[in-house]
Amino acid sequence: MVKTMLVCVLIIAISVALLSIKIIIKKNGRFPNTHISGSKAMRDRGIGCVQSQDYAAQFDNPHAISERKK
Repeated sequence: MVKTMLVCVLIIAISVALLSIKIIIKKNGRFPNTHISGSKAMRDRGIGCVQSQDYAAQFDNPHAISERKK
């Protein structure tokens, strides 16, 4: 049981090290921005992030017309 756990931990450690080689070796290395707002082509098409749309929808629109009848 202990031997299996050590093998698993070793495999995970090697995987993490291999995935982060570019970040470790490159000066000022960073993970690539894979967010929709980080893509110029998506911004040009007007495609936005759901989180940004949700954030904007939480505020009242000053130009909205009230649909309630008084």
